[in-house]
Amino acid sequence: MLKFTATADTITFSVRVQPRASQSGIAGEMDSALKLRVAAPPVEGAANAELIRWLAKFFGVPRAQVTIISGATAKQKIVRVSGVAPSDAKQKLLAAVTA
Repeated sequence: MLKFTATADTITFSVRVQPRASQSGIAGEMDSALKLRVAAPPVEGAANAELIRWLAKFFGVPRAQVTIISGATAKQKIVRVSGVAPSDAKQKLLAAVTA
């Protein structure tokens, strides 16, 4: 089960990134983290930029509201998304993982 931390308009969760995928998208859950494939290679921050772009589009927020809190150079990252209702964000993520 995915683990989340939420405040009034922010959600924080773990992401396991798989770079160099054929296309970006959710690949399920792995060790209580969202498993996300990104089409970019892990070179010069390209995979992180694609992760931020994809999550911003998924949640419908500007890219500036998606932040990698820790793990910028690792596959396992902690991400914070601001400007979203935590209950809506959790529901959207859980629906995407179980689909």
